[in-house]
Amino acid sequence: MEFESTRLPEVLLIKPRIFGDARGYFFETWQETRFKAAGLDARFVQDNHSHSAQHTLRGLHFQIQQPQGKLVRVVRGEVFDVAVDIRRSSPRFGQWVGVALSESNHCMLWVPAGFAHGYLALTENVDVVYKCTAFYAPQYERCIRWNDPALNVRWPLPAGIAPTLSLRDREAPLLDSTETFP
Repeated sequence: MEFESTRLPEVLLIKPRIFGDARGYFFETWQETRFKAAGLDARFVQDNHSHSAQHTLRGLHFQIQQPQGKLVRVVRGEVFDVAVDIRRSSPRFGQWVGVALSESNHCMLWVPAGFAHGYLALTENVDVVYKCTAFYAPQYERCIRWNDPALNVRWPLPAGIAPTLSLRDREAPLLDSTETFP
């Protein structure tokens, strides 16, 4: 496995080694020893699976208490996956990184606690699976508006296409009005 830092060094792009032949392929999605050697010492307590139609945008989500680190990968389709540093003490507060994750590139993204997370479904049918380091706690869930001008996330939406959003994501507050991490 290759572990690459992004422009937000805590957010890692993970490229697994693919073993393929005429039958198909195999790769490891989690291997504790390798991840620890790369500085990612995580204990996962929950796995999630999300299915989305094209142009669905989910995010930017986080839990203010019981914060979750997430190991995200795509098993069908392609997404533009985004992590935003929302730790006020960080010199990178309010900065974001976005990467393409797909069933064909097999890459994974490590989004640590202290970061908001979201993604845009780029293909017709998308299935995203992710491991979490803390249990889902709806009472602590918060979100930031996907198109907050202070963040200026450059979502790759086609011209004239608006994302499909949940009511909660559509009404999410801007970063400066959102509870964040110290």
